[in-house]
Amino acid sequence: MADSSFDIVSKVDRQEADNALNQAAKELSQRFDFRGTNASIAWAGEEGVSITADTEERCKAAIDVFKEKLVKRGISLRALDIGDPTASGKTYRASGSLVQGISSEQAKKIAKTIRDEGPKGVQAQIQGDQLRVTSKKRDDLQAVIALLKDADLEIALQFTNYR
Repeated sequence: MADSSFDIVSKVDRQEADNALNQAAKELSQRFDFRGTNASIAWAGEEGVSITADTEERCKAAIDVFKEKLVKRGISLRALDIGDPTASGKTYRASGSLVQGISSEQAKKIAKTIRDEGPKGVQAQIQGDQLRVTSKKRDDLQAVIALLKDADLEIALQFTNYR
């Protein structure tokens, strides 16, 4: 019998993120507490997000609105890396990005977690910005998925190509 496997990736659905950003921009333009604060949210580059407002509190509130929309769209907040608002002239600006891919350090940490705490006979191989986990038993693979979901990792993980 052939080995069973799955891939561990960290990807954000760009269309869902775009929908969340558009919903947040619409809410910022329509909500009563954002009137007159010049609050706005827009893409800054391919994966970057730029949020501006007249006051620091309104900028933080706009970030919260965007986070709320991401969660409703099924995107983990671990995929969003956004800083605190900083003063830029008369406005406050916060910039961030959506994190894609698994860095080599994080991949090594995940592979070590699987090796140390996972079932025996499970192997993890780093393949670029993703990991492939193989085992002879499918139950062991499901145990690894449960282990990684419970682990406190800084990135959002998805499990694909389960065979």
